[in-house]
Amino acid sequence: MRQERFAHVPWAATAARLVLGGVFVVAGVLKVPDPAAAVRAVRAYQLLPESLAAPVAFGLPVVEIAVGLALLAGVFVRTAALAAAALLVVFLVRVGSAWARGLRIDCGCFGGGGEVAAADTAYPTEVLRDGALLLGALVLARWPRSRLALGGRPLPEEVPSRA
Repeated sequence: MRQERFAHVPWAATAARLVLGGVFVVAGVLKVPDPAAAVRAVRAYQLLPESLAAPVAFGLPVVEIAVGLALLAGVFVRTAALAAAALLVVFLVRVGSAWARGLRIDCGCFGGGGEVAAADTAYPTEVLRDGALLLGALVLARWPRSRLALGGRPLPEEVPSRA
């Protein structure tokens, strides 16, 4: 009875893994073609010393793509979900900080970034999006076993019986 009641959990974990992984891959891939925009986006937050802006701007897409690919493939799911959660906390802090300080910037989450007109900021939407993704990452870190995954232990019903 218990197994039937929670039969949807692996499919829910699969959906969370694919959504979260897809978002991270897309976000990273969209930053790669325009490294100057990525640097502008990092600088716009005014949180890091100038000497760290370029390394963070160049490294972040690589990390996002790696985390996203691990989630999409279903390997190192708990580790990738925790890495995604950590990144999302950083993203939430930086967006919240920019919002609280009255900065008028595009988050640069999916490429672009930098200063924009006050009417073009989208802080509430960005916070809601990243908060929902953070919740998904935390749930996935707690329950990482899912369907269509290359790594991890098989689910009980996937193990062949010896009868």
